[in-house]
Formats: sequence, structure tokens, C-alpha cells
Amino acid sequence: MIPEARPQGAIPTLKMPTARGWPEGQMPIAATGLKVNAFAANLDHPRWIHVLPNGDVLVAEAMSMDRPPRSLFDYAMVSTMRRADAMGVSANRITLLRDADGDGVAEVQEVFLDGQNQPFGMALLNGTFYVGNTDGLVAFPYTPGATRITEPGRQLARFKPAGHWTRSLLPSPDGNKIYVGVGSLSNIADFGMKEEEGRAAIHEFDVASGTTRIFASGLRNAVGMTWEPTTGALWTVVNERDGLGDETPPDYLTSVKDGGFYGWPYCYWGQTVDDRVPQDPAMVAKAITPDYALGGHTASLGLCWLPAGTLPGFPDGMAIGQHGSWNRSKLSGYKLVFIPFENGRPSGPPRDILSGFLAADEKVSYGRPVGVTIGPDGSVLMADDVGNVIWRVTAA
Repeated sequence: MIPEARPQGAIPTLKMPTARGWPEGQMPIAATGLKVNAFAANLDHPRWIHVLPNGDVLVAEAMSMDRPPRSLFDYAMVSTMRRADAMGVSANRITLLRDADGDGVAEVQEVFLDGQNQPFGMALLNGTFYVGNTDGLVAFPYTPGATRITEPGRQLARFKPAGHWTRSLLPSPDGNKIYVGVGSLSNIADFGMKEEEGRAAIHEFDVASGTTRIFASGLRNAVGMTWEPTTGALWTVVNERDGLGDETPPDYLTSVKDGGFYGWPYCYWGQTVDDRVPQDPAMVAKAITPDYALGGHTASLGLCWLPAGTLPGFPDGMAIGQHGSWNRSKLSGYKLVFIPFENGRPSGPPRDILSGFLAADEKVSYGRPVGVTIGPDGSVLMADDVGNVIWRVTAA
């Protein structure tokens, strides 16, 4: 059951730890049977990870750009984000990490591609390297083994920048399509639906024709995406709306249907109407209930399918990087968690993979989980954009 909404008015509940980074010798707490080490450090707000066929690891370094607030609600959010080191000057680059000696630590750390516009998602298909910048999908020629791209990119599709700025990328298994997560500009279409056209959606880019269409909509901020191998379904994690209470509505993990509408901004968790929004009953009637609730305001961003045995004692399932809350009375998220799957569906409660990102009094964050993927050696890699580290998880 989803708790009843408790509207918070013009200014939401605000609680966010001050970003500190990791003290010398301290690191996240790995679950029993696991261990963690820093694969790479001294990065600049690392957000997303992509592993190339030769084993090189690419990291997108970017962040929300500082800007003037647009409303009372926005003023509260911007002020909080500044304190949490979640808004500022974006590095706008992709860095290459290489662990040539196989000791679990990258000794090579070089700029692979710079001069981008808040880069996030990455994909490599048939000798072309794709980047999800906040304002569009860009393609670059790639030479296997290269440590830097210097040729200019080609703009393949354009997306509205700002707001929820990340543009995650997921190629189809056959390499013919690329799915792009495009978040909303605002919390609940605060500036009107015209400003939100083409947003709060997953787009499908056709590689051969260069055309783009909306694959699914009503997804306020769909970030991580992955394929569930049993059913072949696309799954995503979605950050839901603010200002309705600590647990309402929950962020969620869901399969995504072609043409599906998931409620935003009119309703949430199926057809629960948000009275703050001018209504469209026909759209509410179409809204699909998500598959799995992750809790309110966990800011679940990273998503990766983990086959059974990737980590000892963990069955098939999905790893989720939870960036953590800023607008509830007791913090949530700030973990790397695992959701078990059976027969193509979630089959149990979350389990921690990594925790310990917060001080006990919740006033300070040492790190914040974001992107997660399987590393070239079969380990699990996770980006931490406050600690400025890529963490590597293996069997103890």
C-alpha cells in the first residue's frame, strides 16, 4: 500500500547531508561475503560508467549546472543541492580508466573525450561511440584501444536541456536501436505541459534511419535502464515527484511497455491523482502501475542486471545505485542495493551490497551512489559522485 499523500505546500521538507567525501582510510561497508576497493579516485563528480570491449572503463563526469531559482520550491531545492555539492561547475568530460596489470586498481586515468554538454550515457555500436549529452545524442568515430577521441561528433537527435538533465543510453540487443532516458524539466509540470513536450519519457533512436520516437512516457525521471534476459523486457528506475510526504509516492523499478504511459504528471503509482496538477482524465485512465516500489525519494539512478553468481550468494537480479534523498524527514537511499528476480519479475525485498555512505547522525555524506555496471573482470563497479571514486565490489 502506498501511504496517503501529505502535501507539503510551497516549500517541501528539506533534509540533506553536507557533502564531505571519504576520510583517509574509510570506505563503504560491503555486505557479508563481499569486499570493496577504490578502482579509481580523484575524479570530478563521476556519474556513469561504460566498459569498452577491450576492458577500458569510461566514466562520465558531469553535474547539475548552478542557476538562479525559478520558484519558491525551486529555491529550496537549489539551496539544498549547493550545500550537498550536487550543483556547480560541470567537468563535461569522459575519462578513461585502464587496469593494465589486473590488480583491481586503474593505473591509467586519462581524458577520453572533453568539451561535452553534461555527458551521461554512453554506448559503443559498430565502431561508433555514442554520448548522451543533456541537449542530444552525439556520435563519434571510435578506434579500438584508443585512449582519446579528438574528432568532432555528429548530432543525431536533440533533447531539451536543463531540469532533470541526465540522458542515459541503452542499446537494443541487436544494436539497431538506442533508448534514451529524458527526464522532466520540473517537479509536476510547474511551467506548463508545453515546456515538458518530449520530456518525462524514454525515446527510441533508430540507428539506420536516424529517426527518434517516444517509446514510453509519463516517466518523471527515468535514469538507469537495462534488459531483463528472461523476458527481453526493458526495465528502468524512475525518480517520482516531490512535496507529498516522506514515502509518497515511491521511486520505482519497472518494466517498460512500448507506448506505455506511467502517470506523470497527472497521477502516480497507477491512477492515484495528484490534485496539484490540472487533470486529464483520459491520461489518468491509461496510466500503468509500476512493478516494484523502492521507497520514497531514494533517488534510484544506477541500474544493472547481475546474473546469478556475479557476487557470491546473490541470485539473478538487478543492482540499483540509490543517490539518496534531500526532501524527507528521515533520509533514504544512499546505498547500492540488489533486487532478486525470478521468472522475469522481482521476487523479494532489497538487499544491501554497499552501505555506510552517511554519517550516523545523517548530517554528512561521505559518498553518494550513482551508476553501476559489471566491470571487465566480472566485479561490480559503482560511481560515487561525492567521494569522487569508482568503487569495485568482489568476493571477500
